Amino acid sequence: MPNEKLFSVGDFASMSRTTVATLHHYDKIGLLSPVARGINKYRYYSARQLAMINAISTLHGLGVPLAEIKVIKDQRTPELAKELLMMQLDRINTKINAWLHSKKLLFNLLRAIETGLEADTENIKIQFCPAEQIMLGTMNDYSGKRHDYDALYSFYHDMHEQDPELDLNYAVWGIFSKERILRGDWTWPDRYYFYNPDGQDQRPAALYAIGHMRTGYGGGCELYERMIAYIDQNGFEICGDTYEEYPLNEICITNDQNYLMRVMITVCEKTQKT
Repeated sequence: MPNEKLFSVGDFASMSRTTVATLHHYDKIGLLSPVARGINKYRYYSARQLAMINAISTLHGLGVPLAEIKVIKDQRTPELAKELLMMQLDRINTKINAWLHSKKLLFNLLRAIETGLEADTENIKIQFCPAEQIMLGTMNDYSGKRHDYDALYSFYHDMHEQDPELDLNYAVWGIFSKERILRGDWTWPDRYYFYNPDGQDQRPAALYAIGHMRTGYGGGCELYERMIAYIDQNGFEICGDTYEEYPLNEICITNDQNYLMRVMITVCEKTQKT
């Protein structure tokens, strides 16, 4: 088309919302070359090439490697383009799922920190809490010489075996049975769990006695004793599991003896004895 209007590389870059450097690179790798070169070696592009540069920019912006875009351009058929685009769509979906998992994890961490910042370490309260979705482990095995770290390893291992795609970066906390708390045995938990909006189990909706204390992991003996006395003195009794958590932990606290421990003991009003 001898009368076709041509554009300098600068004008073409402006029209196609790209850069001169990008056009030089595309020319170098044979992805998009100018339709003409002047005596001064200046590059010239045609308006017909706008559709191609827009397609390249769109695909590259979606994460398609330039090498794959070049294959589509050089060997393009509807079938090949469909195959390569479907492959890229699968990649994008994988990235989207990973980002969604990360978003849930960050939300979980932020919520824990916000809860910790509002905590009252002086007073214990009785409060109704709605159900929360959790991932719940099996009963911990402390037989033989096994201890809490063995049980924690088993928890992670079992969770991964159940679902290899499960995000295990959530903070893990412990559950103690009513019987364990009543006999003052709150060292190693009966089960482990972590909050997860996609969890298959629940921390049930119930009345909880809630208390907080600044301490390191496993250092809440004083808090448990205060809470048990408070529950009894205020007309309640323990009627379910206890959930032990550390909303402010190594994520945001440097001193491992200054973490914030939160204990939630399931309670109900004392039954009247006749």
